[in-house]
Amino acid sequence: MSRYIHVKVLRQQDPHSAEHWETFSVEYEPGMNVTTVLQRIAAHPVTVDHQATTPVAYDSCCLEEVCGACTMVINGRVRQACSALIDNLCTDGGDTIELRPMTKFPVVRDLLVNRQRMFDALKRVKAWVQVDDYYDRGPGPRVFPKEQEEAYPLSQCMTCGCCVEACPQYHQDSPFIGAAAISQAILFNAHPTGKSAADERLEVLAGKGGIADCGNSQNCVKVCPKHIPLTISIAKAGRDTTLYKLRKWFGR
Repeated sequence: MSRYIHVKVLRQQDPHSAEHWETFSVEYEPGMNVTTVLQRIAAHPVTVDHQATTPVAYDSCCLEEVCGACTMVINGRVRQACSALIDNLCTDGGDTIELRPMTKFPVVRDLLVNRQRMFDALKRVKAWVQVDDYYDRGPGPRVFPKEQEEAYPLSQCMTCGCCVEACPQYHQDSPFIGAAAISQAILFNAHPTGKSAADERLEVLAGKGGIADCGNSQNCVKVCPKHIPLTISIAKAGRDTTLYKLRKWFGR
């Protein structure tokens, strides 16, 4: 006998339309994930009430939890659709999953949101290694294994938005840049070449929307799909910005 999964989706036609729920029925397949479910709905966009509708809009790219594009709220928890397995979501014998768009970003349509605010925060902290040209300058500074081990977890950030979705300090009325941008500032400040712009990044972290706006709820580190030690980055940012402000105060 076939098993069917009921999928409740919070839908929105465009940024200015009212949101509404639609429920779909999808035949279960072993090993399927939420992305598979959305693909099945796209192939046959008919609700459980036998009403023809449009395919659910959502973002997707790598399908292997690397790009961070398919982030959404699944059964009340923010995560990636590609790594959310139906077998794990329906462990209690239930047959219903609920899909919502992230709440901290403007909805474009259905489950698709505009994460531009996160990318703007990365620009503010200059989350890159600056170069003036493309000439061969020979080998760069040496990076020791211990430094590599500390930097690698931070470099795995996908800018997926999970950390800021779970953060109570991150919302439309707050200028807080969020844990992801703070952690990336710490990453590039530790880079042998990237640290040339360390003071510029610390100036941003010390200013409006920076480290002082963090409420230390630690929700970010709990939901990060890459298990990035965000609270360690935040603690280091607090220490570094304090020392930076002291240096500025004393003119050093």
